[in-house]
Amino acid sequence: MNEKILAASDTILERLTGLHPKLIDLSLDRTWRLLAALGHPERALPPVFHIAGTNGKGSVAAYLRACLEAGGYAVHSYTSPHLVRFHERIRLAGRPQSAFIEEPALAALLDECERANNGEPITFFEITTCAALLAFSRAPADALILEVGMGGRLDTTNVVEKPAVSVITPVDLDHQAFLGDTIALIATEKAGILKRGVPAIIGPQPDEARVAIEMAAEKTGTRLFIHGQDFTAHEEAGALVYQDEAGLLDLPLPRLAGRHQIDNAGTAICALRQSGILPLDRAAIADGLTHADWPARLQRLTRGPLIELLPKESDIWLDGGHNPAAGRAVAETMADLAARDPKPLVLVAGMLDTKDAAGFFAPFAGLAAHVETVTIPDAPASLPAEKLAEAARTAGLDATPAASLESAVARATVDAGRASPRVLICGSLYLAGHILRDHT
Repeated sequence: MNEKILAASDTILERLTGLHPKLIDLSLDRTWRLLAALGHPERALPPVFHIAGTNGKGSVAAYLRACLEAGGYAVHSYTSPHLVRFHERIRLAGRPQSAFIEEPALAALLDECERANNGEPITFFEITTCAALLAFSRAPADALILEVGMGGRLDTTNVVEKPAVSVITPVDLDHQAFLGDTIALIATEKAGILKRGVPAIIGPQPDEARVAIEMAAEKTGTRLFIHGQDFTAHEEAGALVYQDEAGLLDLPLPRLAGRHQIDNAGTAICALRQSGILPLDRAAIADGLTHADWPARLQRLTRGPLIELLPKESDIWLDGGHNPAAGRAVAETMADLAARDPKPLVLVAGMLDTKDAAGFFAPFAGLAAHVETVTIPDAPASLPAEKLAEAARTAGLDATPAASLESAVARATVDAGRASPRVLICGSLYLAGHILRDHT
C-alpha cells in the first residue's frame, strides 16, 4: 500500500483524539449531534445484528459473518478494537466475502466526519463509529453486524432504532469504572440494547446477569431466547449439536478453538434463525462454522521469529483476552490441549493497568509452569512487567518480569525444565496486535 496515502487516515485519526472531552460521560448526545450533521446515516442501514456482552462478541460476529457469506449474502461488519490497523474495524460487503475498508475511502470518511463535527468535543470511538455508519449507509448489503464498543445503553452503536436481532454474549466484570462494579449492574447496561419487538439472543450468563437481563426485557417487552432454555449447543461425538424450538442441527465443530466456542457458535446460530430475514440452510451454517476466522483468539502461531526461539516440538498460542472470565475460558482450553498433547505451559503476559491481572491469572494456578511478564511496547497504560509479575504471584503462580518479549519467549524452555514448552502469549489485545504486526 502507498505509505503516503496510508498516512492520511493515520494523521486524521491522531487529530481526532484531540477532540476528546475533558471528562468522559457516557452519553449519546455527541453522537446524535454528529449523525444529524451527516444526514442521519443510521437510518439508512441494512438489517442489523447488534451484539453486546463482555466476552465472545467478536467470535459471535465472526460466525455470523462467515455463515451469512457462505449463504451468498453480502455483509458489512463493525468490530473493535483493531489489532494492527484501524481499517480492520470496518468491513464492507462484497461477494463472496467482505473486505476491510480501503485507505482512500477511510481517509475521505474521516475527513468528512471531522469537518461535520466542526471542532466540537467528541470521543474517538464516537466519531469513528459515525464514520463507519456513514460508510455502511452508502454501500448496499444484505446485513450489518454491529458490535458494541462498551456497555450498551449509552454505547455509540445504540443509535439503531430497530435492529433485526439483538445479542448479549456472556457478561462478566470489565470496565467497572464506567459500567458499574457488579455483574448485575454491568448486565443492566448491556441490556440497554434491547428493543421492543426485536428478538434478543442471550448467551450463557451468570445468574445475576441473566436476572438483570430478564428484568430489562420485561420493561421493553422484548422476547428473549436464552441459552440453556430456548436453545442449546453442545459437543457430541466430535460434532456440534444445536437445538431450538425449530429443530435440531448436527454440525461440524467450529474452527475457533476452545469449549466456549461451542456456546458462541450456538448463540450465533440462534441469532441467524431468529432474525427471520436471511434464510440459511444447514450447509451454509456448517461452512461458516468451519471457516470463521478471528485473529488473536486462541490463535496458534505458525510463522515468525518468535517460533525460532523455541525447540522444534514447541508450540505458541496467542490470545487477547484480558479479564477473569477470559482467563477461565483460555485456561480451560489449555487444560484440554494438555490432556491430548502434554507440554509444560509457560505464559508470556502483558496487561493494561486498568485490568484485574490477578483475576485473569487465577485460573492458571496449578496449570502453568511459569509466567514471564512483559511491559507492552508502545502502550502507555501498560502495567509494568514487575507489577504484573507480582499480580501473577498473588494468584499463586511463579512469575518473572522480562526485559522484552523476545527474552520472555527465549526463557520459556528453561521455565519448562528444559522441555519443549507450550507458550501462551496472553493478557491484552494491544500485546496481540504488537505480535501480529511485528512478529509474524
